[in-house]
Amino acid sequence: MKKTFPSDFADLLTPKGRRILKGKDREVTGALLDPARPFVSLQGVIDAKKATACRDALDAALRDTLVPMEDPIPHDSISGMTMNYMELLPKTVRNRTALLENRRSRSYRAAEAVGLTDMMRSDSFAAFAAAVTGRALRRKWGIQVLCYGPGDYSGPHNDHHPEEPEARDGYVDMHVSLTMPGADHQYLVYAKDGHFTEMTRVSTVGGITVYRLPFWHYTTPLLAKPGREDTCRRWVLLGTFLDAAPGARAGSTVLPAGALKGAPEARSPAREATFGSGGGAGRR
Repeated sequence: MKKTFPSDFADLLTPKGRRILKGKDREVTGALLDPARPFVSLQGVIDAKKATACRDALDAALRDTLVPMEDPIPHDSISGMTMNYMELLPKTVRNRTALLENRRSRSYRAAEAVGLTDMMRSDSFAAFAAAVTGRALRRKWGIQVLCYGPGDYSGPHNDHHPEEPEARDGYVDMHVSLTMPGADHQYLVYAKDGHFTEMTRVSTVGGITVYRLPFWHYTTPLLAKPGREDTCRRWVLLGTFLDAAPGARAGSTVLPAGALKGAPEARSPAREATFGSGGGAGRR
C-alpha cells in the first residue's frame, strides 16, 4: 500500500503553515500563553490537495479497523434523582477510535501502511503544537485517531485530570480534521463567562485546532448531507502533549521555534488574531 501521508508533517503545510511552524507568524505564535484563549482554530495551513488525498487514504485503510467508543447517558440519570433540579450528567460520547499505541492492532498496521504513524511521530508535528502554545513540550506524546459518523458527538466535558500530576496543571491537544464529502457540519461549542455561548466549525478538510486544556466544551452531532450518510465521516488526527518538566534535558523536549533552551514559556501571547476565548471552560 502506498504511503500517502508524508513522513514529515511539515510536508503537508502551506507557506502559512510553515511560517507558524518556524515561529514567524505573529498572530499565532505563542497564542495559547494567553489564559483567556483556550484554543486556536486554523485554516489554510495544510495544502488542500494533500489533505484530501490523505483523508481518502485514511478512510480506505482504517474505516473497518476502528473500535466503538460509546458512553451513553446513564439509564438512571432521571429515575435515580431524589431532588428537583439536581441533574448530574457525566461525559457522554459516541464515535469510533484507533489508539495507535498497540503495534499489533489492525488499526496500527493500517495506519503504518499509509504513513500516518510516522507523520504523527515526526518532530514537526509536535513542533507545530509547541509553536502555537509557546511552551516547551515533552518529546513523548500520545497519538490517536477518531472517526465521527452520522450523529456521533461528544457531550459537555472539560478534560481535566486532577489525579494525574503531569496533566493536572494543563496540557495540549492538537487536532487535524479530515472531513469526508458526505458530512454537512459539526461544531465545537465552548464556554465563555460560564455559559456555552461560543462555537466554531470543525468539519473541515485540513483544519488544525490546538487546545490548552482543561476548559468546558462539547462537539455537536455530525450531520450528513441529504442522502450522503454513507460518506458522512469526520476523521480527527489527535496528538496529546504534556508540558516539559522544569530543567528537562534538551533531548527530551520539543521547544517552540526560536525559544531559548530551558525556557518553558519563551514567547509573549499574540494579540492580533481572533481565536476562541473562554473563561474557566477542547478535546474532541
